[in-house]
Amino acid sequence: MKSLVIIPTYDEATNIRRIVPAVLEQSDDLHVLVVDDNSPDGTGDIVDEMAAENPRIQCLHREDKGGLGSAYIAGFRHALEHTDAEFIFEMDADFSHDPATIPDFLEAIEDADLVVGSRYLDGITVMNWPLSRLILSVVANTYASLVTGIPIKDCTGGFKCFRRETLEAMPLDRVRSDGYAFQIELNFHVHRAGLRIREIPIVFTDRVEGVSKMSRRIIWEAVWMVWRLRLFPDR
Repeated sequence: MKSLVIIPTYDEATNIRRIVPAVLEQSDDLHVLVVDDNSPDGTGDIVDEMAAENPRIQCLHREDKGGLGSAYIAGFRHALEHTDAEFIFEMDADFSHDPATIPDFLEAIEDADLVVGSRYLDGITVMNWPLSRLILSVVANTYASLVTGIPIKDCTGGFKCFRRETLEAMPLDRVRSDGYAFQIELNFHVHRAGLRIREIPIVFTDRVEGVSKMSRRIIWEAVWMVWRLRLFPDR
């Protein structure tokens, strides 16, 4: 196994049958780990059926809906403890991240420790968002970069590729954010460790099927978390 794509899910039955094959067809070296939070719509059961037919697919079942950050950390720990994956991806299940971009990440990671898919590197490459959501995202990313000093334009993006060694160097036991702040927190630790972060442009398309997981709690978590990172980076 050379590369593992981690996809967290909660009620993604409509998308999961399509996104997993779309990822795997990008390269024979790709494997997929779905981290499912006991989806009521049976997403985890669907992945189990797919895994029974394809050894490149795995499903990690969690008992409760624990949030994005804890799902990724569970996936990272599984990848580090139970696989020999050299490159480990974060990716959404809803096609907001285009699987066809994966080869671009694998090319970029050759001279980086973390590759971030950026919606704001070459202008604004976001499709189907209302203006209010777009403004909130642009302001949030500018705010996060200014407060934390992370030298990238898309601090909250969730399409990423890590070197295995990068994740091994991360203080995963200290990461407490669970929403989009989780992405800022990981970027911060990678930057603080002196590792190489590279952004590549992606086109982000808002989900067509399913329901967005954005909430006010997630927004406020990010607002306060960046100051915790700046003032108390080792806590």
